[in-house]
Amino acid sequence: MTSLLLGIDIGTTATKAAIVTPDGHVVSEGRAQYITDHLAATWVEQNPNEWWRTLCAATKEAIAKVPNVKILGVAISSQAPTFLAVDKDGKPLRPALIWMDRRAEVEAQELASKFPNIFELTGNRADPYYVAAKIMWFIRNEPKLYAKTKYFLQIPGYLNFKLTGRYGIDKPHASLLQLRTADQSGWSEELIAAVGVDPELFPEIADCSKLQGEVSLQASIESGIPVGTPIFFGSVDGASAALEAGAIDPGIVAEMTGTSTVLIMPTDGSVRNRAYVAMSHAIPGRELQLGAMVASGASVQWLHEKILRNHEPIEKLMNGAEKVNPGSEGVLFLPYMMGERSPIWNTNARGVFFGLSLTTTPEAMARAVLEGTAFALLHNIEIARTSGISVDEIRSVGGGTKNALWNQIKADVLGIPVAILKEAVGAPIGNAFIAGLGLGLFPDIRSAVMSAVSISDRYQPDASRHAHYQDRYQRFRSLYANLKDEFDQSAKSAVYGGRT
Repeated sequence: MTSLLLGIDIGTTATKAAIVTPDGHVVSEGRAQYITDHLAATWVEQNPNEWWRTLCAATKEAIAKVPNVKILGVAISSQAPTFLAVDKDGKPLRPALIWMDRRAEVEAQELASKFPNIFELTGNRADPYYVAAKIMWFIRNEPKLYAKTKYFLQIPGYLNFKLTGRYGIDKPHASLLQLRTADQSGWSEELIAAVGVDPELFPEIADCSKLQGEVSLQASIESGIPVGTPIFFGSVDGASAALEAGAIDPGIVAEMTGTSTVLIMPTDGSVRNRAYVAMSHAIPGRELQLGAMVASGASVQWLHEKILRNHEPIEKLMNGAEKVNPGSEGVLFLPYMMGERSPIWNTNARGVFFGLSLTTTPEAMARAVLEGTAFALLHNIEIARTSGISVDEIRSVGGGTKNALWNQIKADVLGIPVAILKEAVGAPIGNAFIAGLGLGLFPDIRSAVMSAVSISDRYQPDASRHAHYQDRYQRFRSLYANLKDEFDQSAKSAVYGGRT
């Protein structure tokens, strides 16, 4: 019987499960998709029951591919953060508000006004991305449901409850509540009082690799994971992806790219400006800053599905984009399809094509999307460097790594190498390491990670293209700066008689 680890990740569009050897080799995978409900431009929800359904489907698929497998332990990561209220039986009281949801803009602005130093208090700036503002919205708009709330959970905590019957929140997700102190040592009494939430509505908070419980009989029947399998607290998807990429020391930055793009930047804890930071203290013994959030993969899919109506395979579109010169025939793209988090933190920002003409081709527009997301990465990296964070190489994981043109554009825009892993499954591998650490298979996380990282390709920047992109990047920055006020003014009348 083969003894292996199981890592599971709940992404924005799908659940992935990977059975992994203790040294990081992927033995089998499973995957299942679910629906995201876009109720309005900034209202985005998911059904928590779908997370459980797809976890069961993905794990059963992965396990079925490995005869006589023994699962030593399991850890789950997820998109983050999420607003999820459950009742006394652990049942969701309403659909979950995922990280994309920005309906709590008014509440976030109130927190920013009341606490100008909020990032010093909590390690994060005021934004509807975080759970604090969403809880304020919930209390004000759905007070009857708030009265029924037993706990506020995050996705791994909810699924761990389904598996073990025990509640909990992992520390990386807890840092995204925006209700904890900056050092994550306890609750911020000022923020708790301002939000009006009872801290008793949050369960135990623990390290990623702490044992939360064991798989119950009913959960085993539904998921295929053997009864009694240890389940660990888990983590945020970006932090787990950083483990897979070996991004645990300053200078090596992980990029998790899919529906959104996230930069995970290891630091030595001496960051000068924390105002752009989304998450810290993500893995044992290492501070991580979770930086950029760019609507990247979503932008490419939107162009293909909504504008081009799927008339051509997306691969053909990308092949055509490769033949377009750097600069995309003068077309610029702002990739703010769902507003934007770091570094502009603007709910009202939207996607923009600039420079279109009668000769503009779909291929030029496609390349402009790839370049625009790379410019957004550069914007974050510039701020990170001024804050004292070293960025010497990007290690990219996730679905976006399959696009060679995109990888090269990122290297050319950023002026640094972009490395692709041989087994770029994403967060599930990092989760397997977390489970192994919890089981005592490794003396520390470095021992688990460094021996498993293997680079398949390294895209080197071209000096000529990099120089050309520096001017286009300045135009990109200038375009947003000139449109910022218009975004804010336009949002007031964007929807006739309805919510935005």
